[in-house]
Amino acid sequence: MLRLLTASLLAAVALVRAPLAAESQLPLDLSPRPDEQQLPRAMRAPVDEGPRISVGRANADLIGADNRALQAAVDYIAQLGGGTVEIGPGEFVMHDSLHLRANVIVRGQKDKTILRKAPGHVSALALDGDYGEEQITLVEPAGFVVGAGVAIWDSRSGGFHTTVARIIGRRGAHTFAISVPLQSDCMVANKAQAATVFPVVSACNVEGVRIEDLTVDGNRAENAALNGCRGAGIYLFRAHGAVIRGCTVRRFNGDGISFQACNDVTVEHCVSEDNAALGIHPGSGSQRPVVRNCTARGNGTDGLFLCWRVRHGLFEENLLENNGQFGISIGHKDSDNLLRRNTVRRNRSAGVFFRNETVGMGPHRNRLEDNLIEDNGTSKTPAAGIRIRGEAYGLVFKNNIIRDTRPEPSRTQTVGVLIEETVGEVVLDGNAIEAAAPVEDRRKSAGKSK
Repeated sequence: MLRLLTASLLAAVALVRAPLAAESQLPLDLSPRPDEQQLPRAMRAPVDEGPRISVGRANADLIGADNRALQAAVDYIAQLGGGTVEIGPGEFVMHDSLHLRANVIVRGQKDKTILRKAPGHVSALALDGDYGEEQITLVEPAGFVVGAGVAIWDSRSGGFHTTVARIIGRRGAHTFAISVPLQSDCMVANKAQAATVFPVVSACNVEGVRIEDLTVDGNRAENAALNGCRGAGIYLFRAHGAVIRGCTVRRFNGDGISFQACNDVTVEHCVSEDNAALGIHPGSGSQRPVVRNCTARGNGTDGLFLCWRVRHGLFEENLLENNGQFGISIGHKDSDNLLRRNTVRRNRSAGVFFRNETVGMGPHRNRLEDNLIEDNGTSKTPAAGIRIRGEAYGLVFKNNIIRDTRPEPSRTQTVGVLIEETVGEVVLDGNAIEAAAPVEDRRKSAGKSK
């Protein structure tokens, strides 16, 4: 009887398993799902996992402690079409920029990955550097080596006319080949010079770049200055759509973060402090920037400087404090921007400054809403919370708090809003202003604010 019962149970199990076995033998369906589409610029669908490499001083795929190891990792990932470079903790000495490539994410470890600018060297040019020439001859070549970054300029070739390149060869003791042609004539008679200075992190003429959780130490005390048109601790040029997130830039002898001729850049949760010039510098036609939750403090000039043709930007929830000139500066064709929920305090001059521009080049239709502007100016230079110069019009100031919280003898933000003679229509709506002169309007009655 037991044998008959066992046989019956086995037969029943076989009948249950039979459909399952039949299903397992069906062909696997790997056909495209309904939502699968090819990428805009590739004949394939997106991938779940892309190229990735680690680089660091130890315990990484690539081992090294200077810019060469970092650059090797970035270039490797770029050759695979893009992906992620993860930089480990520790200090990396930068003898040249980390040159970012298209579609490469560079990610450090927050507050632990430090890219430190190497000590710089400076020399006068022994021969004129001519426009388009690809070599320079130096009076004092010590410290200039093949592979190092270099900048060349004279007293008449600043701004974008400064050349930033790499030394790619040497002839004799004094002459060096450079990676790009000189951008202008650099004349001995005009005090032409070269210096081993460059952006610590640089992204030029690339798209799809992301920089995350890096600390840049510009080693300001041991380096010559580099202007913000061609350099900064982190510098972008025509790097549309770039993202800088969670980075700290300090002690660069120039700007902290500068992006020029870049559309749709996002800078979030970054700190720019103790740099010689500007804290955060969008400019040269950069449209639709977003600068959010950033801090710019202790910089030599302005915390946030909107340079030329910065339009349709969003600047929100930033802290701009203790800078050497203005908290925020807005000027040449910088129109149609929204600045909201920022804190602007203890800057040496005006909290917010609209530069002196004619009507054709004015910073029109900017809106400042829900900002806190307090305690700006110094005992030597009393200031306004907001100062408007030039011929700007269509400006709106709504629900801002403008005040000086210090004891009466120490208050230097003496004017809430200063509107100069040539300014056009200004709307003041719902602002809470505490100052000896809440609004000083120097315009004739026809141009008075609403």
